Amino acid sequence: MEFNKENMPKHIAIIMDGNRRWARAQGKPASFGHKAGAKTLEKIVRYANKIGLEYITVYAFSTENWKRTTEEVTALMNLFQSYLDDYSKRADSENIKVKIIGNRQGLSEKMQKSIEKCMERTKDNTGIVFNIALNYGGRDEILGAVKNIAKKIQNNEVKIEDITEQMISDNLYTANQPDPDLLIRTSGELRLSNFLPWQLAYTEFLFVDKNWPDFNEKDLDDAIEVYKSRNRKFGAK
Repeated sequence: MEFNKENMPKHIAIIMDGNRRWARAQGKPASFGHKAGAKTLEKIVRYANKIGLEYITVYAFSTENWKRTTEEVTALMNLFQSYLDDYSKRADSENIKVKIIGNRQGLSEKMQKSIEKCMERTKDNTGIVFNIALNYGGRDEILGAVKNIAKKIQNNEVKIEDITEQMISDNLYTANQPDPDLLIRTSGELRLSNFLPWQLAYTEFLFVDKNWPDFNEKDLDDAIEVYKSRNRKFGAK
């Protein structure tokens, strides 16, 4: 499908929900669904890059996901590890710039090295910026921004009266990126789950009943068409 670039969203955020439900429906373990979801993700990012989307941010693993069973968390971490190690080569060949956002200190040393390697390999690519939210929590992100600004005040680098919304944005993981124009959440759930609360202030929301592994390129096309039909007012009447 050809899109009018003037009406295209620049940045789409996705809550990839429904991997476990999809697996259970087939009598399979959660890990089966997560692997299928990873394949869907790569397909969607490749397509988004093809049609000229500039940024895509996906919710891969939240700070709350550590509460899941040890078995599932271990399987997820192993999947992320192998995905990053393997995907960096393909992302580089497809001109995709990968950025991992979230609290890396909570991740293993091996995972942190894989993150650095992937980001370093793709840092000069000029295609879509692919943000993967890993060990990410929106409130934790805002708290970190507040602490960074507080340190600057303490060091007499800025004054309290100098604090603006832009300064807070500049201290978030997504600094220097536009806020998402469209949020897509799959599986029919109607909540944000602590995902990008600051950045989504004026974002258009679209909730899709499909589980993430079943989401495809046509679904993304349809989501963009819905976005284009909406009248974004940004608080104005």
